[in-house]
Amino acid sequence: MIEVSTYDSSGKTGSGTSLPGDVFDGEVSEAVLHQVVTALRANARHGNAATKNRAAVRGGSRKPWRQKGTGRARQGTIRAAQWRGGGVVFGPSRRSYTVRIPKAVRRQAIHSALNTRALDGDLALIAPLAIEEPRTKAISELLAEIGAQQSNVLFLTAGTNQNVYLSARNIPRVEVRPWGEASAYDILWADLVLVESSALMTDDEGGDR
Repeated sequence: MIEVSTYDSSGKTGSGTSLPGDVFDGEVSEAVLHQVVTALRANARHGNAATKNRAAVRGGSRKPWRQKGTGRARQGTIRAAQWRGGGVVFGPSRRSYTVRIPKAVRRQAIHSALNTRALDGDLALIAPLAIEEPRTKAISELLAEIGAQQSNVLFLTAGTNQNVYLSARNIPRVEVRPWGEASAYDILWADLVLVESSALMTDDEGGDR
């Protein structure tokens, strides 16, 4: 069993507790984590970089001067690469960097990421956050009480909690995700993962991201 710290809704430390063994079994696959995180980073790339080669540049259909007799080097088009305004040789073209990762592998990566954070002591349980209206100050004071103002913090809430999301979105290096919707990259990005205790009542620890 993995023991983690607990906090109440105001950030005060409580007694430690054991995490459920069906999710936090201590198994970590670094190979799967590397595969999935690399794919997620690749999928975030737009692939919009593009240049025009000599076929795509407008104009240049006429030979600039005759082949022989001018004393100058022979030229076939003013849109060749050596001319100003000409095409680019071996330049980038639009492409997709998308890498498909099977659902089972993504789930295994999320499982490994959660166990990594728990084993390193970077995951803690927090009482359900009952924020009645969006207030950035509420989350700021909570992080100050925990001592995580300068850390990357990921809140995993029990279902969608709009007030928590709106309260945290203007704070740098703080992200909010519903339990089961965070990717392996989200979890590994965080220096501290705060999981609402009620979120662990669900059976599924990972989504399809």
